Amino acid sequence: MTVVEQSPGQSQVQPKRVGFISLGCPKALVDSERILTQLRIEGYEVAPSYEGADAVIVNTCGFITPAVEESLSAIGEALEHGGKVIVTGCLGERPEKIMERHPKVAAITGSEAVDDVMGHVRELLPLDQHAFTGLLPVAAPGTRADALAPAREETRHGDVFAPTVRLTPRHYAYVKIAEGCNHTCAFCIIPKLRGLQVSRDAGAVLYEAYRLIAGGTKELMIISQDTSAYGVDLRYRESEFQGGQVRAHLTDLAVKLGEMGAWVRMHYVYPYPHVEKIVELMAQGKILPYLDVPLQHASPRILKLMRRPGAGKQLDTIRRWREICPELTIRSTFIVGFPGETEEDFQELLQFLEDARLDRVGAFPYSDVEEADANALPGAVPEEVKAERLERFMEVAQRISTERLAEKVGRVMDVIIDEFNDDEGDEKGTRLIGRTKGDAPGIDGQVYLFAGEFAGQVKIGDIVRARIEDSDEYDLFGEVVERPEWKPNVPQLGHFRAH
Repeated sequence: MTVVEQSPGQSQVQPKRVGFISLGCPKALVDSERILTQLRIEGYEVAPSYEGADAVIVNTCGFITPAVEESLSAIGEALEHGGKVIVTGCLGERPEKIMERHPKVAAITGSEAVDDVMGHVRELLPLDQHAFTGLLPVAAPGTRADALAPAREETRHGDVFAPTVRLTPRHYAYVKIAEGCNHTCAFCIIPKLRGLQVSRDAGAVLYEAYRLIAGGTKELMIISQDTSAYGVDLRYRESEFQGGQVRAHLTDLAVKLGEMGAWVRMHYVYPYPHVEKIVELMAQGKILPYLDVPLQHASPRILKLMRRPGAGKQLDTIRRWREICPELTIRSTFIVGFPGETEEDFQELLQFLEDARLDRVGAFPYSDVEEADANALPGAVPEEVKAERLERFMEVAQRISTERLAEKVGRVMDVIIDEFNDDEGDEKGTRLIGRTKGDAPGIDGQVYLFAGEFAGQVKIGDIVRARIEDSDEYDLFGEVVERPEWKPNVPQLGHFRAH
């Protein structure tokens, strides 16, 4: 190694350090990864804590009232530590809300605004011009300090800036295929915060997925606001991938992703007719038999008030999906206490749970969202009634989850390992925590495993075979019985080669 000594009178160049707080959903997490990637490209260091940070970026959520409050609290905490604070993300689309509480923030940008954020970072923390590095380009094309910020449609179609800095473990990653939403749901303001849907070209998505798998990623979570509508805004145009042309359509994209040999998990899927083709791919083992479908309610009357698509048809759709792919795991989220919801409507929702027997279910009580149309609806449900209905809902959902998981006892299943769970005195890798193909990280259940004869051999990110020996309301328990070699259809890069 060659050491360049400091010349007399020459001041040492000190790196500028930026702290980062990422809040909200996986879609916001991908935006955070993009900003962090650009910070690294331009020579900034990321501070692990407030101490030593010259500035702090807060990527906020602004969807529901509790998320807004969490974001405002995070901004306040960053300001209390005396740093220069840049606010971005969904709440940044409502700057007056932020300035009302925190007028001392240094800058505010909207969501998906990498260029704007970096512009503010450069203004607040200009990098020292080193004699040898000062002539290098500031950033990648389209994100240079002297580049005019192109229109959203120009930058978001096609080759979207794919992050290289990841906030997830190496073995899984979120891949965002579109931004924005075309729906006008009464309870939601996403189109106001993030605009109408803008899809990426299929080639851009596939090249990102290929690079991730080549680097050791074994599981891809496909995300957007409405994954089923992917490509509508592009009129399903074709783009290049490895010498061929691929349509920007969810079915075509899923086929190509499935050919890469990694776990591919679909999130935020609306129950459109063409989703049956996706379920057929699941039945063929091409992508994971898992659908995250935000149903929100089951009463046709409430769904109409919510302005949700497919009112009254969910149960028939779910039955068709399960006929095609009996192994299908379905997760969904619901709102209880929506304005106008009667006890009859709620009973209809409970009966739907009993009939649909969804594997994974989440719910939250309705709360007003600033600027949402639902705020003006009559028939507000009292808070105590919302809480009581939520409790009853979760009791039914938990019982069904318990019964569904009990059906898996005695089976041998694939499990991807997320972490070690050793007790004091255990050999490292004796106890493991992972997930089945039916469990997404952070939102679904886990599998607690004894490694048995494979203790000390299983690594984080391995996909093992495990015999399921017990279950409870949300989780499975078992023992590793096989550690097969992972062989994706993408060449592995050097030391990222599968074990």
